[in-house]
Amino acid sequence: MRDIPAREAEGATDEELRLLDAHWRAANYLAVGQIYLMDNPLLTEPLRAEHIKPRLLGHWGTSPGLNLVHTHLNRVIAARDLDAMCVWGPGHGGPAVLANSWLDGSYTETYPDVSRDAPGMARLFRQFSFPGGVPSHVAPETPGSVHEGGELGYALSHAYGAALDNPGLLVACVIGDGEAETGPLATSWHSNKFLDPVHDGAVLPILHLNGYKIANPTVLARLPEPELDELMRGLGHEPIHVTGTPDDDPLDVHRAMAVAMDTALDRVAAIQRSAREEGVTERPRWPVVVLRTPKGWTGPAEVDGLPVENTWRAHQVPLASVRENPDHLRQLEAWMRSYRPGELFGEDGRPLPDVLATMPRGPRRLGANPHANGGLLLRELPVPPLERYAVEVDPGKPGATQHEPTRVLGGLLEDVMEATTDSRDFRVVGPDETASNRLEALYRATGKAWEAETLPTDEHLARGGRVMEILSEHTCQGWLEGYLLTGRHGLFSCYEAFVHIVDSMVNQHIKWLRVTRTLPWRRPIASLNYLLTSHVWRQDHNGFSHQDPGFIDHVLNKAPEVVRVYLPPDANTLLSVADHVLRSRDYVNVVVAGKQPCFDWLTLDQARAHCARGAGVWEWAGTEDGVREPHVVLACAGDVPTQEVLAAASLLREHLPELSVRVVNVVDLARLLPEEEHPHGMTDAEFDALFTPDRPVVFAYHGYPWLIHRLTYRRTNHRDLHVRGYKEIGTTTTPFDMVVRNDLDRYRLVMDVIDRVPGLAVRAAPVRQHMEDQRLRHHDWIREHGADLPEVAQWRWNA
Repeated sequence: MRDIPAREAEGATDEELRLLDAHWRAANYLAVGQIYLMDNPLLTEPLRAEHIKPRLLGHWGTSPGLNLVHTHLNRVIAARDLDAMCVWGPGHGGPAVLANSWLDGSYTETYPDVSRDAPGMARLFRQFSFPGGVPSHVAPETPGSVHEGGELGYALSHAYGAALDNPGLLVACVIGDGEAETGPLATSWHSNKFLDPVHDGAVLPILHLNGYKIANPTVLARLPEPELDELMRGLGHEPIHVTGTPDDDPLDVHRAMAVAMDTALDRVAAIQRSAREEGVTERPRWPVVVLRTPKGWTGPAEVDGLPVENTWRAHQVPLASVRENPDHLRQLEAWMRSYRPGELFGEDGRPLPDVLATMPRGPRRLGANPHANGGLLLRELPVPPLERYAVEVDPGKPGATQHEPTRVLGGLLEDVMEATTDSRDFRVVGPDETASNRLEALYRATGKAWEAETLPTDEHLARGGRVMEILSEHTCQGWLEGYLLTGRHGLFSCYEAFVHIVDSMVNQHIKWLRVTRTLPWRRPIASLNYLLTSHVWRQDHNGFSHQDPGFIDHVLNKAPEVVRVYLPPDANTLLSVADHVLRSRDYVNVVVAGKQPCFDWLTLDQARAHCARGAGVWEWAGTEDGVREPHVVLACAGDVPTQEVLAAASLLREHLPELSVRVVNVVDLARLLPEEEHPHGMTDAEFDALFTPDRPVVFAYHGYPWLIHRLTYRRTNHRDLHVRGYKEIGTTTTPFDMVVRNDLDRYRLVMDVIDRVPGLAVRAAPVRQHMEDQRLRHHDWIREHGADLPEVAQWRWNA
């Protein structure tokens, strides 16, 4: 285990300060050039309008501060031989991070056409926020990045996720003062209560306060320093302050920043040494650097008579009319020449030795650290054979036994956790629900990560534990994303209704994965796997607030090559699905499975075959005779809908034995899409063979019914498709009343069959009336007895 070393230095020497300033000026020059120029990158001739981009996009305000941080990270990484990466939180700091990647050579190694010379500098400038180029924010295309800068709030949780189980890694995290106002960021400060200084790396937060968002001051920047100091200390950090103003000599700020970085890293080294060598278990107070710099520092002080530097006007493009306004053009040229580019770049455009003197080399460069391209480090997850965990099912007696699917899965996850004890590359996260979701078997292999105070009544808390619980879905998501993006594996277990809290975060991760698929240098990473349980149909005890299956709709709106949704109907199919998703790469997998007792329908072999198909006929459940086509198709997706469809099939077998019924179960929801719309989609011929081209289909679905219509609207028999599902009708009630209230119950499904099969409406009117009577009886029964009808509660499949 490699510690983060101490240097015992008092900051930088005068010569180092000169070199640091040269690098910082070069990075600032490159950042400005990316925003404005499409030609004349070295200013070898006076700027003309045709050298300027027709559309000026990008964000200058945060860039000089980020360049300062990058410059000083370079110094300490090189001086201490650190294995370090950085998460860049300020959303649109792309010009700065791209500039530094170009300077350290990692950008040219990744994109050889953007060479580290004058032609390459021209390409670097032109491509920024330009059609066919790169985004204005730190993005998957940016070497050294693991954090999408297009949305704010997740930088610090990503940084902690990257540090988990990486004991030799330093993860610096720049937090913009706008981002610091978001709810996810506010909670993620508490991640330091979960970071184990023995087994995990270190996170160095750098709170970058430049005073303003797009148009308003920021809260933390306006706090007096003593009050901000108290806040940081209250969050468990030891603050180190660095302040620069427009009037300061930049060398003085460099000196203060160098001392701050050395002080912070010496404290990190001392914390790790005391924990790893001396056995200290008291929770440490980790350092945080509070960096105050002017917004738009070193840029135009005034434009058109209005103050710009150190105001909100510096946020994006300080000089907005450069092509049309000669005064703006002259100001831009004076601004760029103020960095003295002749001292920074040779005539060929290559950075001069002084600019590169303090930078690390090889994989120590922030743009080349392999942790920021996690697929390079990814190892296969040791998933044991499923036969160890499969429940016994008599092929001739499906549904004769019951198990809690997630409890069965818990045994598999326990052994995966045990098998990764040495490699420490698997974690399970969730908001206080691991045991509630029947996954408590994990605690036999590891405890719950916890570094704060413990009491005698606590259970399963452990330093170095690899189950992580915090009642913040945002933080759980951020931890896991950071963990996956740096080359490890994991699972997010959550109540179905509350996973919506991370809708925006999963959006960004899906976009990230979609872009990385187009980048050959980005190696595949382990998939982001959600296990959604305590789902809508069995939240009868918690009520309406806990009933929402809409995350599926949200995910299936996204990039089809990335997203997958699985609805296993029993324990063995859940095992098969889990085996698949845990081994998969570059997907977002959503698995919805119940934690309550569920009928066991399929043997393990049957489950594997069924999951491989994604959708198929359950011949044993229907009444097809192999000669006639079915009169009706009963389809289902989800554990409770499957039970109701099989109960309806049983009722039809009893009351309408002459009816030919086909039962179809769907595990992989994307199978319903056309093959040209999703890699898992069916051809029209496959769909018609399964669902028929012209027979009524009554589909019982786990979620909102319109999703099934949206997935199948182009199919031949969409007009014959009738979907039952959740209709946003919920309350605290009995389990069966939930399906009755939403017209998903077995009696309603039988009525739907009678209503839709030609010729049945008149002939089967007594049967339909009987079904309606049962629904009315149910209504009265639960209000008198507080429990479901005996024939429902005690129902078993009996073909």
